[in-house]
Amino acid sequence: MIPKIFAGSANVALADAVAAELDVRTGSRGLQVFPDGEMQVELQESVRGEDVYLVQPTSPPGEKHLLELLLLGDAAHRAGAARLTAVIPYFGYARQDRRASGREAVGARLVAGLLESGGLFERVVAVDLHTAAIEGFFGIPLEHLSAMPMLVESIRPHASTDAVVVAPDMGAAELAGRYAESLELPVAIVHKARLGGSEVSAGSITGVVRGRMPIIVDDIIDTGGTTKAAVDAVLEAGCEPQVTAVASHGLFVGSAEEDLSDTPVERFIVTDSVPPPEGLSLPLEVVSLAPLLASAIDRLHNERSLDELLEHI
Repeated sequence: MIPKIFAGSANVALADAVAAELDVRTGSRGLQVFPDGEMQVELQESVRGEDVYLVQPTSPPGEKHLLELLLLGDAAHRAGAARLTAVIPYFGYARQDRRASGREAVGARLVAGLLESGGLFERVVAVDLHTAAIEGFFGIPLEHLSAMPMLVESIRPHASTDAVVVAPDMGAAELAGRYAESLELPVAIVHKARLGGSEVSAGSITGVVRGRMPIIVDDIIDTGGTTKAAVDAVLEAGCEPQVTAVASHGLFVGSAEEDLSDTPVERFIVTDSVPPPEGLSLPLEVVSLAPLLASAIDRLHNERSLDELLEHI
């Protein structure tokens, strides 16, 4: 028996690439949106008794792609799938992992609960969550994969001995430390204050950036506010104006393209966890997650360890 791969509409190209790595094809499914906006999904081939993997990032619009994933899961469950795994390369709502003022919803916990509701999915596979603590929100197994080794190899040709790995805020400090250790480079941390949803102010820097070429690392680039503030801060501190920005997930939403095009970032290195926006003019280098996800699916299907693929904190 071989695993069956189905693609949600959020990233069909990645699902097809994963299937190709496994020398299978993606399963046939239909998706219809009615005039009132309701979605209907249908699996167009048998999955009875099969080991099924649904590949669907919950990228913007996150609520649409999440509901589509749940509908696909329900269709596969009702069609008799023996085992069902949600493969979520980008896990939306991950940054809503706690209450800051006491009156917000904890979105990450709610999404985790939706994914385990109804007994549809036996496990979830995710890549570089905003925080590893999200695993505790799940009552079903979560396999937290890391794209960092792949991204490190993409950075390495640009990481000269006078480079420095920069965390754009304290939240990315541990991540930057792991990149710095792999690249054998020093690390610096920008101290950031968030002024609003996309407005960020950067303050002091811990570490030496003067005369060095910065490699700014984060888990997500969305509006680009954090990245731009970090670039401005290290430039003011005297770094060389040859900047590399690295993130596992490149959303580039809102005014990201306009704001980041004014910065001296020579390359943005991201994975294909979400499709890059069409016509994006930024200097983008995309690392495919297909080998990582295919290896994880192959190991799960054949009951082998995923240890070397997992995120270890």
